[in-house]
Amino acid sequence: MAYEAILNSVRVRRPAAAGAPLYCDALEYGLTGDGATNDQPALAALVDRLGAGYASDGRARVIYCPPGVYSIRDAGTVWRSGVSLVGAGPAATRFMLSNEGNRADPTPLAFWTTLQHGADRDRHIADCTFADFQIDGSGVAMAEYNYLAKGLGLQYMVRGVFRNLYIHHTAASGLGCDFLQDSLIDGVVVVGCGRLDNGEQMGGAGIGVGVGGWGPVERLTIANCTALANGTNGIFLELQKDYWEPPRGYRIIGCHSQGNRFGISDWGTDGLIVSACTMSGNLEAGFDVSAQGTSSVAGRGGLVTDCVIDGNLRDGVSIGNSPGPYIVRGNRISGNGRHGYHAHDLGRGYQGPIRDVVIESNEFWGNGLDAVRIDHQMTDTVLLNNRIRNNGRQYARAAGGTGDAVRYSERSLVDRTADWPHDGHRGKVLRVGRSVATVASNSGNELSLAPVRPDAFTAWSGDVPPPGCAYELAPAPGRRAGITIDAPFDSATIRGNRIWDNHETGTQTHGLWITERGSCVDCRVEDNDLAGNAEDGMRLDTPPVGGRWRDNHVDSDWG
Repeated sequence: MAYEAILNSVRVRRPAAAGAPLYCDALEYGLTGDGATNDQPALAALVDRLGAGYASDGRARVIYCPPGVYSIRDAGTVWRSGVSLVGAGPAATRFMLSNEGNRADPTPLAFWTTLQHGADRDRHIADCTFADFQIDGSGVAMAEYNYLAKGLGLQYMVRGVFRNLYIHHTAASGLGCDFLQDSLIDGVVVVGCGRLDNGEQMGGAGIGVGVGGWGPVERLTIANCTALANGTNGIFLELQKDYWEPPRGYRIIGCHSQGNRFGISDWGTDGLIVSACTMSGNLEAGFDVSAQGTSSVAGRGGLVTDCVIDGNLRDGVSIGNSPGPYIVRGNRISGNGRHGYHAHDLGRGYQGPIRDVVIESNEFWGNGLDAVRIDHQMTDTVLLNNRIRNNGRQYARAAGGTGDAVRYSERSLVDRTADWPHDGHRGKVLRVGRSVATVASNSGNELSLAPVRPDAFTAWSGDVPPPGCAYELAPAPGRRAGITIDAPFDSATIRGNRIWDNHETGTQTHGLWITERGSCVDCRVEDNDLAGNAEDGMRLDTPPVGGRWRDNHVDSDWG
């Protein structure tokens, strides 16, 4: 740490410290890569040696691991500044983590943390790159979940780079690094991480970044990453202390997040930019802004743009207990099991109105219930120029059956006597005795069921029901609108939206619905085309108060 403040231009003039070469072939320094020898002690010794060299002369070192299988057993390696670890590619250089000899040790590949090592702003690590290798965490088993059982678990880094990594089946988060300044995560693939997380514990993500340790600005870009079937989030940012200021400076660009509990989550930043990402098939929501993180502080001030948010089991975009603002602009939000956009109260964190949310120029179609659902108080919201069509697809009537025609498997139900509308049960809860499962899609006589948790083999909360057991599916809600207001909605602007249903069997019952619990005070609702819904353009169970309502077109306006 002695030369941490020295400029790079000064560092390069210093000769390399003796005994700490700038580039090391790991096989020449005690590692074997044979898959049998425990390479962790040799790796730790080499990292210490090269780290001492960096501390002496300020020149970064590289450890190159040629193709091979490197067994890392029963201990993680405490990382040092100025030491990079580079392989020959994720398929060629593989680090196999195992704690078979010490089940109490979480055994990450590399770690540097506040709790274990005193990491903080003044004791950070810098100038480290991790690139071109694979981490297999399937060999780590523990009696109780431990959030340190990650692939990489580093805190307080400056100029860190994580590139072209494949990290899979770790017990906790795959890449779980906090307080990254001037750093880059690029082309990282994370699969099946957080496998010991029950979905309610800390971490358990594919890529999880704790934020706030450096103060109001932390500069990190996450780009071109893929997160598949991870225990909690595919990718998430989480404020670590409730008294810290939510930081700015984060960008998530061009990433794909599929089959996780949440796709991408903002749990405590200010001004997060999410652009050109795909969030599909996640079990709770594609994109989540909420107070579900460690600090119970939701994100605010962010921008979600040019994304495809499709086929998530519940909501496409979910915002809960955020003070706002937030912008959701230019996205395709389609085929989600419940709502396209959902504002709701999760019962923790900020309890006031969500302010200054902009929902603009999005394509909402094919969602199971309402395209836009307001279940939490909002103020100064703008809904502008959205195309909202053919939602309310969860329209099938109640169903049930028993007997010889009914068969179950880990991920399906078949009833040969059924004749259900295509995907009419999508997003519903299936009940068979005490067991439940959630419908991901359906044909005329088969329900395809979502996994009970990411990367799970079964969809059932208990054992697979035996053949012939009676099942039940609840009826669809009677009203499924393009925009539903079921909470106080004050000083909002709803303008220029086209809301309709052009299917032969219309399922989007109304364009705009204010429920008995909802209210609309001093709102500007103008120039919306609400013609062509299954029942009516507008339903106002609670009459609006004040504001300006004009030039909204319904079916009776067309000759």
